[in-house]
Formats: sequence, C-alpha cells, structure tokens
Amino acid sequence: MSNHEWWPPGRAACPILAIVVALSAGRTTADAQELFISNEGSNTVSVVSAATLQPLATIQVGKRPRGIALSPDGERVYVALGLEDAVAVIDVAKRAVVDKLPAGPDPEQVAVSRDGRIVYVSNESAARASGIRVADRHQLFSVPVGKEPEGVGVTPDGRRVFITNESDSSVTILDAQTGRLIGTLHVPARPRFVSFDKDGDRAFVTSENGGTLSIIDARADSALTVVHVADGKTKPTGIALSPDGKRVYVANGAGNRVTIIDAGSAQVVSSIDVGTRPWGVALSPDGGTLYTADGRSNQISVIDTQSGRVRATIPVGERPYSLVIVPAPPSH
Repeated sequence: MSNHEWWPPGRAACPILAIVVALSAGRTTADAQELFISNEGSNTVSVVSAATLQPLATIQVGKRPRGIALSPDGERVYVALGLEDAVAVIDVAKRAVVDKLPAGPDPEQVAVSRDGRIVYVSNESAARASGIRVADRHQLFSVPVGKEPEGVGVTPDGRRVFITNESDSSVTILDAQTGRLIGTLHVPARPRFVSFDKDGDRAFVTSENGGTLSIIDARADSALTVVHVADGKTKPTGIALSPDGKRVYVANGAGNRVTIIDAGSAQVVSSIDVGTRPWGVALSPDGGTLYTADGRSNQISVIDTQSGRVRATIPVGERPYSLVIVPAPPSH
C-alpha cells in the first residue's frame, strides 16, 4: 500500500480507482445520468446530477468506502467498505443502502460479473480475492493472489477476472466462476487499476511507482507495450477509455492532472490539470465529459474532452475516492 498521510492511523492503503460506465436502454442523454461518488473520509456516497452538476443526495454507507461499481442493469451500486469487511449495496432509485454483503477482510476494489450475479473484491491485507453471489450472499470462492491486491476487472466476455497486486508488481488472472488460477503477468512497480477495451482484446494497467500504463493482449495474456506517463513521478492511478477505444485517460495522483494517451500509437498526447490528488475517473458514454475524483480537494472536476479544459468543479464529501456514472431512475 502507498503511505498517503491522510489514511486512518494504522490502516494505510492505496486508493483504487474502480470506474464503471453503464446505461439502461433508452436512457442515453446527459440529463438521464447521475454521478455516484465514494467519499472515504466521510463514509458517504455523494449523488450528483450530471446535467446540472448539483448535489442530489448524500448516502451514509459505512466505514471507509473505497472502490465502487455499477450493476449491469443500472439498478444497484456496490461500494467496498474497507473497515467493515463488506460491500454496501445501494438501491439507485431509493438512494439508500439496502444490504451489505460479507466480503472478507479489507476489501479494496469491487467489480461485478456481466450477468450481475457475482461481486468480486480484492482483499488487500489478506492477499486474496473473493467472489460473492449477490442473491444469497454466499462466498463462491476466496483464493490467494499476489501481495496487496488492489485493482479488480472483469473481461468483457465475463470469463476471467484480473487482479492487480501492488507489492508483487503482478496481475493475477482468475476464472470468474471458480476462482481457479489461470495465469500471472508481471508489470512495472505497484500496479493499481485495470480496465479493458470494449471487445476485450486489450487490458490496460496503471503502475503507480513505475509511472507507466501497461497495454496487455488480454486474449493471449501477454504484454504488448509499456507507456511511460509524464516524467514517471506522477503516480498514475485511475483509467477511463474513450468509446471508440482510441484514447486512454489516466489520472495522476501526484501530478494533479489527467494524461491522455493514444491507444494505437501508445504515445502521450496531452495532459489536463485538475484538483489535488485525482484518483478515480469516469467518462460519459458519448466521450464528451470526463470526471475526476480529486481526493485532496474534496471535489469532482468536470472536463470537456474536446477543449481539454475543466469547465466546473463540484464539492463533494471528504476524500472522494472513485465514482461511477449511472442512469437516473425513472422516478427522478
């Protein structure tokens, strides 16, 4: 884990940026979207309108909310609670916690299976990864992975789960149904987050201390190339991919900026200054708006991707950690 001075005493950990964008059928415009943001310091999730950028609700979720993920149907938001060994389940329409799933010790990031039936978590202090069946809260598996696992990503075909392991500088690949070990990849120092292109051909992994973005052949489970982000000291974390797969947006926690990388040429294109310590990032479905969770500024930066400028900032809770874009429920 990274030793960021604002973590609770005795429980230092790296933020992980778990970022998911989903829309239900027929609700694709910005006014039908809301942002759900986990605030680790205030133990809350903020809900903000993507259209007006105004706060809609504050949900008390539990102790130390970290990674956040959206169910495929857009009806549930899952939040890893690091100090409760649980995953909070938020009903989007009610804007309320309706359940807490037992998740094993120290859950860091959370991801959801493609059918919405299984929640996956990285158990950082235990060096394990777990799969929990949502319907009956049954733990399907808890298996050893590398040291200090953090990032969790499910391949688009739903068959495999990628786990990034900070202290091992590796990525563990598991069978999504059984937790069986499929393989291990080595990447630069302290990998943080993993994401996939829409076809599942490539995986993208940020390495905080390595200062890199690794591009991986996700079907052959082999490294394609490594992109050095900025000067290598900006500590890259969260990832968002443009809808056409041509651009990768990488949050740089120590650089207070977002770096834009051309996925085809594997070259840095430009960067955008945001608030202090950006961790999570999320991109609107049309690719026009990028949001960053600026952990030390207690805000969300709203970026116009065409102009490359921050057009607004939104105050949220203490130490915003990660965020997702969800469709607004019909009742709203």
